[in-house]
This record gives sequence, structure tokens and C-alpha cells, in this order.
Amino acid sequence: MTTIRLHNTATRKKEDFAPLDDSDVRMYVCGPTVYDRAHLGNARAAVVFDTLYRLLRRVYGENHVTYVRNFTDIDDKINARAAETGRPIGEITVETTQWYLDDIGAVGALQPSIKGKDHQKAMPRATAWIAPMVAMIQDLIAKGHAYAAEGHVLFAVENYADYGKLSGRSIDDMIAGARVEVAPYKRNPMDFVLWKPSTNDQPGWDSPWGRGRPGWHIECSAMAAELLGESFDIHGGGNDLQFPHHENEIAQSTCVGHGFARYWLHNEMLQVEGKKMSKSLGNFFTVRDLLDQGIPGEVIRFVILGTHYRKPMDWTDDKRIAAEKTLRKWRRQTAGVTLDLTQEQASAILADDLNVSEVIKRLHQLSDDGDVAALKATASVVGLLDDSLGAWAAEVDLTGLAGQLRDLRQVAMQTKDFGPVDAFKQALVAAGVEVKMSKDNVDLRPAVGFDPAKLEGLR
Repeated sequence: MTTIRLHNTATRKKEDFAPLDDSDVRMYVCGPTVYDRAHLGNARAAVVFDTLYRLLRRVYGENHVTYVRNFTDIDDKINARAAETGRPIGEITVETTQWYLDDIGAVGALQPSIKGKDHQKAMPRATAWIAPMVAMIQDLIAKGHAYAAEGHVLFAVENYADYGKLSGRSIDDMIAGARVEVAPYKRNPMDFVLWKPSTNDQPGWDSPWGRGRPGWHIECSAMAAELLGESFDIHGGGNDLQFPHHENEIAQSTCVGHGFARYWLHNEMLQVEGKKMSKSLGNFFTVRDLLDQGIPGEVIRFVILGTHYRKPMDWTDDKRIAAEKTLRKWRRQTAGVTLDLTQEQASAILADDLNVSEVIKRLHQLSDDGDVAALKATASVVGLLDDSLGAWAAEVDLTGLAGQLRDLRQVAMQTKDFGPVDAFKQALVAAGVEVKMSKDNVDLRPAVGFDPAKLEGLR
């Protein structure tokens, strides 16, 4: 069996991965807060952990891996969106949840599952698991790790000696670096909310502390315990979640006696053309923005995979163009090739802390060598060249247009008026068609940015 090595944030070193149970390898990844479209940073996390999920399934078997990724469907941002739009909260979250699934599916992310079977249960909505959250909060209070105050319940950070161990921060550092809510009911500025009261116009549930709703951190702790058990193998998410979210999850779960996650993985953040992605800089975009611009989901995935998950990723137009060109070439080479899953060399490369860059180097070499069977098999390890993602690169019959251009050129050779030839050629290039003309031949093929809709007026 291939040995997987992963960089464990908790120990700050690369370790051999040894699951608690080879027949049920369990992973929990923090999913989105569903109030809007998934942005490119959300897509990076989804692709990174989808790649790990694919590797785990190859090594341990599809039906021996459980991957849970939650939806936070109760949050102040969702409440604010409902207030802005006048739409019911439930209607908003149903819509935005489906947006996320559609957009992340477009970049080739498999749906999470319970041992390869139950997809719906593996994508829990926080609002469906309120009772286990309340029970966990009650347990924390009973054990002296939480306290009720003015309709709130807060975790007492000072009662947990290892608080800050995951992120490597001291309490003072965390106070300085966090947006700490100053409230008279807090015993310590760092104490965080487990339960908070709801107004009449906010979602709420009955509890021993009055009508209210859970804090964000307790949601993941409770859902992970319910679906994966008190101890499980891997917990993942973006680096921005390491503190306070993951730090708080560990504190809560540990203090009720759970072993919780044994390996922690975090992907680094994303930039656009060398700058932090932000609305103020005008470089913020969603996955849907890119898809609507005609950028294929497989191209987005390839660009994301091009940077190791623990390094900052820079989305650039040059990378996008290069990715599309490469994928078109590989798809032409592997057209009609049957996927041979017995070729597993790439799994050992990927098993070294998701070393996708080495897998991509191997793909380029296989392409150069013309080993198309291995090219397709190796690409499948990281979710590329999959038939379900290939519609964008489907070969288009351009022979008729090539004939039209050839006829125009023959006429121009007689009239010496090459204007119609140049105009036709420019229209083809504008549609993303690569035009090669020799003395005896005209060759057309789809290139970067190919848009068949722009050819309609030329036929």
C-alpha cells in the first residue's frame, strides 16, 4: 500500500499518515457560509481537499473513505442578506447552497460521501444539527469549561491550557491579532460564543438559555463528532481558519473529552496578479464570474493545481492561457483513449504531501513521449482529462471553414484583393481559432479562448 505523507499543522512537520481504521478513513473539511457565490479562494480549498479525497480513495478504496464538508447556513451575514433583500433566510440558503455545488462541481470537485455512498449526509447543514450542538454546550458547562451570561453561553479560554497550540500563538498575541468583541458578560476578552440570543426576526431555537442560535465554532465540533466520531483522521480548511475557528474547535472538542482530529491540513491563501484578492482593489471574482467569461472549469482547476497547497497561489491571465493551451493539447492526444486505472505511478508522487507539481511535470513528459494511455491515467489521479469535464474542449469540425478560407485565398490570388481573406482570418482568430496557412493547405484548430458561438455568422 502506498504510504501517504502529510504536513500536519498541529506538529509542524511532515508525517506518515496512519488512519485510525483502514476500512473507514475519515476527513472533515470546513465548508462555505452560504450567503453568496463561491469565490476563487473557496474553489482553491475545494480543489485541494478534493485532490486529497481522490488520493485517499485510490489508496484505501472508494468505499473506505468518509469525507464530510459542511454548509454553514446560519450566520450574521446570511441574516444581513435576508434583511437587504427581503427574502426568507431558508430560500436564500437553499439557492446559495446549490450555487456552491454547481460551481465547485464545474471545477471537477467530487461530492463528499460517507464511505463512497451517502452524499447528502456528508454535506450537513448546520441548522439540521442544533440538538447535538446544544448537548455539547451543556456538557462544556457541566465540566466547567463554559458559562452562561445574559442569554449567551461562552467558552472559558483560561480553563484550557493548550489554547493557541495549533496556531502557535499566545493569549496576548491572539488578543492583539483578533477582532475581540468587548462585552460586559465576558469574563475574559478571548472567551468566545457558543450560544447567543436571537431577536424575533432572526433564526432561533429553544434552549436551556432561551431562544437563540449557535456560534460558528460549535457547529463544526458537533457535526464532526456526530458524523465521524469523537476521534477521526484529518481536519482541513483554508489557512485563514486556523485561528480562531480551528483553534476554538479543538478547545471545545478536547474539553468534552473528544480526541478530535489527528492530522490538520491547511491550504495557503490566494492572490490575483500578485495582489491580495479584494473588492476594494477590483480584483475580486467568483467561480461563476470566470465560468460566465467562458473560462472552462477544468482550466480553473489546472491553474489551482499548479501551485502547492501550502504556498500562496497567484491567479494570473498568463497561467490561465497556458493551462487552456496545455489541456487542449492533452485532450487532443488522449481523444478516444480508454482510461486504464491499473497505471498508478502518479499516486506515489501525489502521496508526498500532495505534490501535484511533480505530477504535472510527469504529465508534460508523458505528453512529449506520446504515451497517451499513461497520460490519461496519470491526469485522472488529480481530476484532469475526465470525460465529464471535457465538453469545452470537444473537437469541432472546422473543415468547412477551412475550405471557405482556401476558396477566398484562391480568388484573391487572381484579383490581388486580399481584404476578404484578411477579414475572414481575423474573424476566425477572434473566435479563438488557430489559423495556419501554407502554399497548399489551410489548417484550422481550436485555440485558447475558442468560442464556437462566434463562428455562426461565418458559416
